[in-house]
Amino acid sequence: MSKNKDGMRYPSIDKLLLKIDSKYKLVFAASKVAKIIETEQLKVDGAQCVKSVGIALEEILNDKVDIEFES
Repeated sequence: MSKNKDGMRYPSIDKLLLKIDSKYKLVFAASKVAKIIETEQLKVDGAQCVKSVGIALEEILNDKVDIEFES
């Protein structure tokens, strides 16, 4: 599997919005997950994206993280 270096075309925003119903919530969640990936220097096996935000979005899309929002 090759790394995605073409920017934010993957993962698809349409598919991500099926997981989290708001673009704003999606950005918030992705930034939190990306921060954890960077801070802990985590290596994510099988990630297609190179940057931590892209990897975080992949993890959200693949249901690898559990995110709860307050009402």
